[in-house]
Amino acid sequence: QLVESGGGLVQAGGSLRLSCAYSGLTFRSMGWFRQAPGKERDIAASISPGGSATYYADSVKGRFAISRDNSKNTVYLQMNSLKPEDTAVYYCAATRYGSSWSKIFKVEEYEYWGQGTQVTVSS
Repeated sequence: QLVESGGGLVQAGGSLRLSCAYSGLTFRSMGWFRQAPGKERDIAASISPGGSATYYADSVKGRFAISRDNSKNTVYLQMNSLKPEDTAVYYCAATRYGSSWSKIFKVEEYEYWGQGTQVTVSS
């Protein structure tokens, strides 16, 4: 139900745009998480069902931008000024129906997950 694309290898300072196509999911907040080797899966950014509210982890604020096009059932993550520490597998996820925005940064609030896409930033 969630399929990510757009990952790859990029030099530090470069940009990538991730896409997540979803189906069968309505009225749910969406998020992008990332997981580096040996580390926990952490939130990068989230967006409310209508797109009016967004959340960003401190580590990506000012560099990443999340957006969604509900007419295309797609969520995007524009990543600029990439750093080697952004290297990770990036996962798209959808929250449970009616999930609280106050908990949007928590992994346990998300019910559906994509398979992940690798982003590698070289120095």
